[in-house]
Amino acid sequence: MAKPDANSIMEKITSLCKRRGFIFPGSDIYGGLANSWDYGPLGVELKNNIKKLWWKTFVQERDDVVGLDAALIMNPKVWQASGHVANFNDPLVEDKKTNERYRLDHLLEEKGVNVNGLSFDDMVAKVSELNLKSPKGNELTAPKQFNMMFQTHLGPTADAENTVYLRPETAQGMFVDFKTIQETARQRIPFGIAQIGHAFRNEITPGNFIFRTREFEQMEIEFFVHPNDWEKWFEYWLDQQKNWLTQIGAKPENLVFHEIAPEDRAHYSKRSVDTEYQFPFGLKELYGIAYRTDFDLQAHSKASKQDLQYRDPLTNEVFMPHCIEPTWGLNRTLLVVLCSAFEELDARSGEEDTVHEKEYILRLPKKLAPIKMAVLPLSKKEPLSTIGHEIANKLKKSWMCQYDETGSIGKRYRRQDEIGTPYCITIDFDTVEDRKVTVRDRDTMAQERVAIDELVEWFNGKGLTI
Repeated sequence: MAKPDANSIMEKITSLCKRRGFIFPGSDIYGGLANSWDYGPLGVELKNNIKKLWWKTFVQERDDVVGLDAALIMNPKVWQASGHVANFNDPLVEDKKTNERYRLDHLLEEKGVNVNGLSFDDMVAKVSELNLKSPKGNELTAPKQFNMMFQTHLGPTADAENTVYLRPETAQGMFVDFKTIQETARQRIPFGIAQIGHAFRNEITPGNFIFRTREFEQMEIEFFVHPNDWEKWFEYWLDQQKNWLTQIGAKPENLVFHEIAPEDRAHYSKRSVDTEYQFPFGLKELYGIAYRTDFDLQAHSKASKQDLQYRDPLTNEVFMPHCIEPTWGLNRTLLVVLCSAFEELDARSGEEDTVHEKEYILRLPKKLAPIKMAVLPLSKKEPLSTIGHEIANKLKKSWMCQYDETGSIGKRYRRQDEIGTPYCITIDFDTVEDRKVTVRDRDTMAQERVAIDELVEWFNGKGLTI
């Protein structure tokens, strides 16, 4: 059998997401907005389930990590001290005819140039050397540095004194709040601060569905350690990221762990490892982990003139903590979950109303599935509909449950398979007499007769709850 075309797979996933209400273009009735996506009824459930599982794994079940929800807009001095105002730039070129903008490093990569370690001046030189044109064959403007932070203003006047920024990352809130959190949460080094939140980057060339967007969410931990212990904790958190990938169902054969060379690391990092994933559109960065040393705390201590050092209560040693930063992109995590779970197969026999040559199934991890079970009465009429609603209302107290009585049972099975529902509950005419229903497993197709009064207990044993 021929290998499925990668673009075709991505188109099918994108189409399924829109058709079933996972993800669709934002502002669509007005023609949309470039690379703006809204998460619909199923998408928001899947996203929330990923966040809940991450929070449970890395905060709730641990004693050495506490949470934070910092403001989106911070004092602009934060971004000056962190280096974002001066250094958070991408190389930009523009098509002289169409005025379309492109990242210079991306254009060079498409020409086979290894841009790792190249300075901005090196990339500028490559433009002349290669006589680089735009993707449409037109002349390009001279390259310039483009700062990716979104600017806005506080107060009634839009002048320089009131300029503030939408945060381009969640990390800085955890650094500037380090001392307050350490003292109020009564934490001792080593400990971490976790945050899930929105960040904004004015990307020049976003794309590949939700992979690279201007508005996105991060799940991030800043883990503060003694400077002598950083190597041990770096390996520990790298292992934790690998364990997380197993939880979300990422296919191991699609994962690459890439050690970043010194010349390619961020200015604050002394070691970085990227987790890359083989998406249908190529091998791309998914997660990262960096040893940020004490760069951020030192920078904010100096700029704010506040002492952010830590005193060990047992040894009285005073030191500036160093930081291990594992970071997870929420939107990219969701995309990996979809890509890993998506399966196209020939229509399965043995079920009523198999009408399509191809079927799509999302084999989502049960804990992450937006809908955990669907209640499907064979008839809309009494008493099956009444029994169905009673069962659905009972199950909804513990799980997201969908009631569906529209169309043939085969079509309803197909709908539930496409959205990744692990279990379908069929109410038939025997249910009226024996008070039992048939529960069908999405993956094994096995069917089991279960008493209505035992359904909650039965589902409790299936690993559905985060």
